[in-house]
Amino acid sequence: MTDSLTQRLNEILPKITSTEFLGGKGLGNEIAFYIFDYPPEAEIRIRDHIRFLMDHIPKRRPGLKVKHINLFDLVIDHLENRNLLEKSIQMQKTKGDMALQKALAGVLKTEKLVEIFGEVARPEEQDLVLVSGVGNVWPLVRSHNLLNNLQTVTGRTPLVMFYPGRYDGQTLRLFGKVKSNNYYRAFRL
Repeated sequence: MTDSLTQRLNEILPKITSTEFLGGKGLGNEIAFYIFDYPPEAEIRIRDHIRFLMDHIPKRRPGLKVKHINLFDLVIDHLENRNLLEKSIQMQKTKGDMALQKALAGVLKTEKLVEIFGEVARPEEQDLVLVSGVGNVWPLVRSHNLLNNLQTVTGRTPLVMFYPGRYDGQTLRLFGKVKSNNYYRAFRL
């Protein structure tokens, strides 16, 4: 017998490689953003499944251009490029999380991250973008803020965000506890 998460994971590959999904059929002019929510304790399992997807998408749909963006890695690379990573680590150790969050607010503001995301993901050159690392980068980056602004760079390219928490079709609840204050329109995958 399979659990519901296993069943949902098994449905991802056929869904995201389908012509209907990739073409945005049935969305009624909505943005092709999807959220795959999952219990936070399944994080390692989800990471493994994303690797599985990246290995099997080309076998199932040769020529499909897919980019996977891990938000934590994106932020780390950005801080390294700005020569701020070591300083950030030291600040967190000596002054704590709140001081680090305040110090990095300008460097990690949503508009800047959206620009960097666009440069790295190049969604206009992709057929599909997968996003992970949401829980790892919190609270420095708030996924609902990022999603609300990513539509400017993704265009019509479908985006799937793997989200450690709950999404009820309107509200994101990170880790099943931290409720976002914003209503967000995305489709639950």
